This record gives sequence, C-alpha cells and structure tokens, in this order.
Amino acid sequence: MTALPPEPKVKLGLVIDLDTCVGCHACVTACKGWNTQNYGVPLSDQDAYGDASGTFLNRIHSFQVQPDQGSSQTVHFPKSCLHCDDAPCVTVCPTGASYKRAEDGIVLVNEDACMGCGLCAWACPYGAREVDMAAGVMKKCTLCIDRIYNENLPEVDRQPACVRTCPAGARHFGDLADPDSDVSRLVAERGGVDLMPEQGTRPVNQYLPPRPKDTIQPVMAGEEDILAPFLAPVDEMPTGFLGWLDRALEKL
Repeated sequence: MTALPPEPKVKLGLVIDLDTCVGCHACVTACKGWNTQNYGVPLSDQDAYGDASGTFLNRIHSFQVQPDQGSSQTVHFPKSCLHCDDAPCVTVCPTGASYKRAEDGIVLVNEDACMGCGLCAWACPYGAREVDMAAGVMKKCTLCIDRIYNENLPEVDRQPACVRTCPAGARHFGDLADPDSDVSRLVAERGGVDLMPEQGTRPVNQYLPPRPKDTIQPVMAGEEDILAPFLAPVDEMPTGFLGWLDRALEKL
C-alpha cells in the first residue's frame, strides 16, 4: 500500500464558484482535449456514434434546487479529483501507482505501475476516478501538471486547462495552504465549503455556494408598480407598413 507524505506546505487546488458556473461544459471539453494529447495515456472513447462510453477527468452534474423561499434554481456542479489531504485512493493502492506529491499536494497516478484493479476508484467517495477502457489504467485529474510547471508556456497559460477555458470565470486555481493567496481569500470571503466533509478526506478543492437570488415581490393594492412603464405596449395600433402587415396576417 502507498503511504501519504507529510502535510505539504503548498496545496495546489481549485475553487469552483457554483453561483457563476453556467454548465456550458467548456471545462469538460478543454480537459478532454488537453489530456488526450499530452500527459499520460490518451483519454479514449468507445463507439462514439453508438452506445458511447469514454473517459473524462472532469464532469458537470446539474441539479434542480428548490430554496425555502423563492423560485427553483438550477445548480451546475462540476466534479473532478479534489486532491484530498487524507486521500483514501492513495493508501488503498496495492502497487503504489497512486501517490500524493509532497511538494504541492497533487494526487497522481503512475500509469506504468497501474494494473487497473480499480481499488482506488472504489475507495474514492467522490467518484472522481475512471478506468480508461482502451488502456486498462486508472485516469484522474492531474491539475494539468504538465501545464502549470511548463516554462515554455506564457505565464497566463500556466494553469489547468479547465480554469484557462472557463468563460464565466467560475474556476480558480492557486495555493490553498497560503492564507494570503487569491483562492484562499475568495474561500474566506464567500464561505467556501468542503465536498462531503463527513468522509474525513479533507479535500483541497473548495466550492463556493450559490448566493441568495433576488426576488420580485407582488404589487399590493395602492402601491406603485415600478415595472409598469417598461411592460406597457409601445403602440396600441401600429401604422404604416407594420399596420398593413398586421391587418393582413389577421385575415389569414
């Protein structure tokens, strides 16, 4: 079995804003593209135009949520490896293929040592690992380690592909062990939370909860409706060409 390293001084991870994520799947596409062409075994797809199956390191789940007050909301929930401090996927690995880096806390898989037994996937309470059916090895989020340390890339591109691609700015990357980092400050300001803290895995990645939504109260008798001027019709009886077209269509 693989032992966990001492508590790392640097903990690289993601902060995901559930209030901002629009569920566009740009992060899923970017992750699939980058990790198919670069680090490790390509992420395969089987029978893409039939009974399709494939390997993804990042997926988005959408949920319909009904708050105690107000209208229902759709929450898009991105999920990938959370690079836990107490990672059960590491300690259960019989070959030492799964390991946690002491220098930055990233959890990785040595695919040359992986025999595809799936024990780490069973141990992960988040379902964040997938066996690549073509290669027979376990795949998981690497935080794009081949990007973030690549000095051949411009500084702006040295972040995970999902973060670089997100059009809504819902994904943030940084050192969560540094209380003065941008991601740590964001977690403190917005009340970031662990996913399933009862599991005791101490995930590094954090989620920012959705903000309360504005509600429009119904107009009571005698009160002024501030929206009325914007909702009133511009013209009760159109004239000119539009008037003729309207009358012609009514006769059809």
